Amino acid sequence: MNFLTRFSLKNAVAVFIVSFLLILAGLYSFSKLKIDLLPNIEFPQLSIEATYPGASPDDVNESVTSKIEDQVKGIEGVKSVQSVSYENVGIINLEFPFNTDLDKVEQQINSSIKELDLPESSNVDVNRFSFGSFPIFNISLFAKDDANLEKVLNDEVIPELNKIQGINSVSVGGVKEDLLQITVDKEKAAQAGLTLDEMKEQINQKAVSFPAGTLNGKELQIPVRVEEKVATIDALKKIQLKSTMNPEAKPVKLGDIAKVEAVTEQGEYTRYDGKDALSMAITKKQDANTVEVASETMKILKKYDDQLDYAIGFDSADGIEKSVETLVREGLLGALFASLAVLIFLRNFRATIIAIISIPLSLLVSAIFLNQLDISLNIMTLGGMAVAVGRVVDDSIVVIENIFRRVRRSEEGMSNELVESSTKEILKAITSSTITTVVVFLPIGFVGGITGEFFLPFALTVVFSLLASLLVAITIVPILAKFAFKKVPPEEKEGTLQRGYAKAIAWSLNHKIKILILSFVLLFGSFALVPSLGFTFIPNEEQKMLQANVQLPASTSLEKTNDVSLKIEKMFADQNEISDVTTEVGSRDFSTGVKRPNQVGYFLNVKEGVNVDTFIDKVQKKMESITKEESPKATVNVQEASTGGPPTNNNVTVDLYSSNLDDLQKAAKQVENHLNKDKRLKYITNNFSDKQKQLVVEVDPDKAAEYGVSGFQLLGTISDQTKPVSVGDLKLDNTKRAVQLSYDKDLSSVKEIKDLQVFTERGPVLVKDIADVRTIDTFTSIQKLDGKVFARVEADIKGDDVQAVTKDVVDGVKKLDLPKDVSLDGGGGSDETVEVFQSLGLAILTAIGLVYLTMLVTFGKARIPFIILSSLIFVPIGSLVGLVLAKEPLSVSVMIGFLMLIGIVTTNAIVLVDRITQNREQKGMTIREALIEAGKTRLRPILMTAFATIAALIPLALTTSSGTLISKGLAITVIGGLTSSTLLTLIIIPVVYELFFAKQVKREKQLEKETT
Repeated sequence: MNFLTRFSLKNAVAVFIVSFLLILAGLYSFSKLKIDLLPNIEFPQLSIEATYPGASPDDVNESVTSKIEDQVKGIEGVKSVQSVSYENVGIINLEFPFNTDLDKVEQQINSSIKELDLPESSNVDVNRFSFGSFPIFNISLFAKDDANLEKVLNDEVIPELNKIQGINSVSVGGVKEDLLQITVDKEKAAQAGLTLDEMKEQINQKAVSFPAGTLNGKELQIPVRVEEKVATIDALKKIQLKSTMNPEAKPVKLGDIAKVEAVTEQGEYTRYDGKDALSMAITKKQDANTVEVASETMKILKKYDDQLDYAIGFDSADGIEKSVETLVREGLLGALFASLAVLIFLRNFRATIIAIISIPLSLLVSAIFLNQLDISLNIMTLGGMAVAVGRVVDDSIVVIENIFRRVRRSEEGMSNELVESSTKEILKAITSSTITTVVVFLPIGFVGGITGEFFLPFALTVVFSLLASLLVAITIVPILAKFAFKKVPPEEKEGTLQRGYAKAIAWSLNHKIKILILSFVLLFGSFALVPSLGFTFIPNEEQKMLQANVQLPASTSLEKTNDVSLKIEKMFADQNEISDVTTEVGSRDFSTGVKRPNQVGYFLNVKEGVNVDTFIDKVQKKMESITKEESPKATVNVQEASTGGPPTNNNVTVDLYSSNLDDLQKAAKQVENHLNKDKRLKYITNNFSDKQKQLVVEVDPDKAAEYGVSGFQLLGTISDQTKPVSVGDLKLDNTKRAVQLSYDKDLSSVKEIKDLQVFTERGPVLVKDIADVRTIDTFTSIQKLDGKVFARVEADIKGDDVQAVTKDVVDGVKKLDLPKDVSLDGGGGSDETVEVFQSLGLAILTAIGLVYLTMLVTFGKARIPFIILSSLIFVPIGSLVGLVLAKEPLSVSVMIGFLMLIGIVTTNAIVLVDRITQNREQKGMTIREALIEAGKTRLRPILMTAFATIAALIPLALTTSSGTLISKGLAITVIGGLTSSTLLTLIIIPVVYELFFAKQVKREKQLEKETT
């Protein structure tokens, strides 16, 4: 690669023009990068939502969920199948490996479902899960003055929002629905022999518009359409209705047996700080720029300032911008600290400027590649840049230091030849050290799973930056050095540091055993610190947004749920710690997509400085005291809101299996109570729902056949009485409305069900005469994992030693006296964490192997790579001590830090060993002379590169808000490991070198004695 340096020196203007163009391209690419919090990852998960109106959980499970499960469990690659069957709906979640072609799998599932014999009224949808499917906004909207808020939203705001390129969906909660309510007099309808279903059919027959063929003329073909319209409410009232089951009954007008009126119905309530509001949730498309979408959304809302007010309960774009600003600030501070470190060592302002020129250039070049690969600017790529800041300057430091030193020694002064030879002298060292650091990141691909997917953008950013920095170091830096060092003072005599280091090397080489024993004592001493560190996937990070949920018994009405919520919201208003509350009563559950009138959800934004854990305990107790008065069986849950990021795995899970649902419920409650006693756990949840009363009408086949009654006819009769019947949308008086039929009196007892009349050809018959009606207790949902009915009790772990707590909890659960036919499987996040750590351990070993091969190719001697790799042995000393001092647990971030250290630490060793090799091969020095001279010559660049990297990482190590994965754990690991390994490398490498060449050292000593 020396030809690049030669070409650059001869064509300086061309190189500067290319550099300028790269800067422009880099700036343009930066401006075009999508800004997001996390990498754009689509999880290998598919969710199948099957709706079956009117069906109980048992019916949904038997007729829909189980059939779909049996069909999809054989799909190639499926890891797990989890399902839950509620009333009216079943949800089946499928998980696949990360390399799965989801398009192909989705097609297979859709084809398989079409082959199934599912009930006619059921409907099945297949959905994917990604970070893009989480709402980026939750906005509460209020009408201004007399503005019709719903009309403004539906006619103007939402259509405009849907035009924004990156928006996927806009949904509004708390909307009131205008209905035309037809309330039928039950007694008059019975006398006329009419059911609600019959009325619906006859109303629809009066509002028809169908093509009826074509009239073929000589010249024209005219399409024929038959229409019968009901255009007004008065016309609707005059519709004649005739019973089909009782031909003797006289026809009646709808208006004679029913009251027809326009009403407003509300299916959910949404509020902000206790005030009625509409709640708008916005999701973006998978590859859209979150910040851009948020900005465009706010522009549109501001256009309607005269008609609506809004309050933002949740804004992910704001969090993204803060994270980006934090990481950019840390990156800039890192660059400043690295520059100061270089200035302290070189004590030359111009040399410092040249050395750090690689920082902006390298990062801008990496932005070009990121843009081409469509990788967003997120905490991973920005973290990669923040980490790379200290490392990209290393090659330039070594080049500039060598040129600077050679110029000061030279009597001829600056020349192209001197610059070229100075660069060539260290070319092999910086090339091999950079390639070594690059290959270290290749094994990230071995990690797999979500961790590998998340860290890939980080690794690519570092790789692109390092390769760019090498190119800058051998092209631009030599040119700038040529112009900057024309007049430099001659080299000073050896400094105190160099002389002291030379003596230290000489002493160490004469006391090898002592040095090695001391080093290994420090190493094993540091390993003794490991048990005190804790073991976690990602360190717990406190969130300032809380998610609270109240679940009342399954049969609770929406109005009752709303009354309870109003009392809780009043309590929230008295809490000084809360800045604002968004309330959703009876709204759609995000995880399952099911509307639950018995549930209420809250988003609580907590003020700065509040201790979240303490406040959660306080507010949960207050919520429980309110709900217990209203409904003793109500459950309350308060926890930190999920950010939609990677799983923290800081949880423990106990799965219980049994075909006996009563025993399963009992066991789940026992485990839940056991977990509640453990102070190390929080957010304990039990997915096994309570029972609810259910009325079963079991048809007697013989009696039903006698009267000519089918099960469907009986179902229709009872449904008429227990829920409204939808007629559809009709345009009446120029207004399109949904039309709904219902009786004037609701059924209120089992006796009334038994005494219902069913119209038959033999005349009316009572339900109790053809069916057995009884009340039973049934579960509100049925949950299965891989086809087996199960209950899951789960909890988050407060501390950072996830593995130890998980083991204690699972061991404790196994000692409980659970029902005999219940089996259990305990584990949770620690299992996945162990797998990830094993993968990362394999990645580290693979990285060491790749580094060895790289150096073997570079140096051509099998022993030299082993000497260089010996510097890695003592990396854990500083890293583990640093983690203990900072109270950071072992985590994925720490493991990635160790992976990075392999590349960084070997860089210093390569620079030193390369000089030793040059001294022996080109200058004919003895090994001892070569070691001491190389040490004195390379001391300054080694210390400069190490301290520049350490200084650049200090802001990241001190941060508290730069995201979860690129955290201070990584920075502390690198800083501590680099500090200990640098200091030990300067001593250990010469010692190990002499040990590997012991025979030659012995011969040289013998020859020296003979010569003397």
